[in-house]
Amino acid sequence: MNAELTVVDDPAGPASELLAEAAGKGGHVVITGGSSPRAAYERAAGLLDDWSAVELWFSDERCVPPDHEQSNYAMVKASLLDRIEGRAPGVHRMEGELGPHEGAERYEEEIAAAFGEALPAFDLMILGLGPDAHVCSLFPGDPALGERERRVVGVETPGMAPLVSRITLTLPVVNAARRIVVLVTGEDKAEAVRRAFSGPPDPNAPGSLLRPESGSLELLADPAAASLLEDGA
Repeated sequence: MNAELTVVDDPAGPASELLAEAAGKGGHVVITGGSSPRAAYERAAGLLDDWSAVELWFSDERCVPPDHEQSNYAMVKASLLDRIEGRAPGVHRMEGELGPHEGAERYEEEIAAAFGEALPAFDLMILGLGPDAHVCSLFPGDPALGERERRVVGVETPGMAPLVSRITLTLPVVNAARRIVVLVTGEDKAEAVRRAFSGPPDPNAPGSLLRPESGSLELLADPAAASLLEDGA
């Protein structure tokens, strides 16, 4: 297995603590969408009094307006940002409403403004894992998996619903992070976890391509999601 595994009944608890701790230290933190991260964000909001030192970035976004029900930003706003008004972090939103290509270019410019021309080394990156083993909006077999020059790209046709275009960080950016934590819950993700964390790198299981260059990779899962790993499958 290419990651440090932690299995707990309720991964949102330790994930919220990791997020609040990193935010308290400041620096740059990447957050993601999904139901499991949402629970962690809700709890993290109450664990830290002052979020103003941290810069929050997004792993990916759907190309919808920021108040749309499918927007990752809208979910983060409701679960975290609205709960910490007056002590808010810097927030770098992906502008999904601009479309996949213009939105990706705009976010790439924003990353360059913060980090210069080198690959950004985010201090913490919290990711989810899809049932098809995708991470960010990097889907199985998609050409975006092979991108090595750009830091952000548009994805015209996602590999699973909702079938709206996306904006996503690229693998080189993800793997340059100092700490990657993949948060996964549910029996429906067990096979994806097995494919991503039990075998060799495989473009058909993008999670298996998480190979930090100098940082750490951690899998934070509940027993159901980790069940096939525990069975040795």
